[in-house]
Amino acid sequence: MTMDQQAPAGDEKERTHPAFRDELRSWARDLLIAVGLAAVIIVFLYQPVKVEGTSMVPLLSDQERIFVNKFVYRFEPIQRGDVVVFWYPLDRSKSFIKRVVALPGELVEMRDGKLYVNSRLLPEQFVPREYLDSSSFGPYTIPDDQYFVMGDHRSSSNDSRVFGPVPREAIYGKAVFAYWPFDRFGVISETLTHAQNSSK
Repeated sequence: MTMDQQAPAGDEKERTHPAFRDELRSWARDLLIAVGLAAVIIVFLYQPVKVEGTSMVPLLSDQERIFVNKFVYRFEPIQRGDVVVFWYPLDRSKSFIKRVVALPGELVEMRDGKLYVNSRLLPEQFVPREYLDSSSFGPYTIPDDQYFVMGDHRSSSNDSRVFGPVPREAIYGKAVFAYWPFDRFGVISETLTHAQNSSK
């Protein structure tokens, strides 16, 4: 006569432990892969940058931390309105961050603080009224493969009005994401919208 024998509780635990350990190893492996991929993306595609100065207020504040996309301009052209990071033309050991306001071949001119491109007034909704100045510049035709850049805080910006247009090869990234301080967290375009609303 045979009888079904119930396995001792200790034996049941021994059978479940290996399965739990295997699952735990699988989760740990997936987590390490995800962290590794994130590190590769950050190191090779994005660069953390600390903003110094007030020339891009209210979009970017002094000491704010952002990520710069270093590869975006390999796949798409630089456009008017882009906030770019570039090597300072007068000292290549320094980086500046400004907004592109005019493109190669365009005629740029400032008349009493108002920006004209190809003789047409350029709407600049991202420049609050209190940050405008009354300076004049040009007219000036931008050479090929160069870009005219300016800070949003016009009365506190060392930009192309001073050091001239920026060569294409000096522009190495586009500001895409703010991560510190935390209340500024978000993609730069959303931060711009917030800055516009807060300045009204």
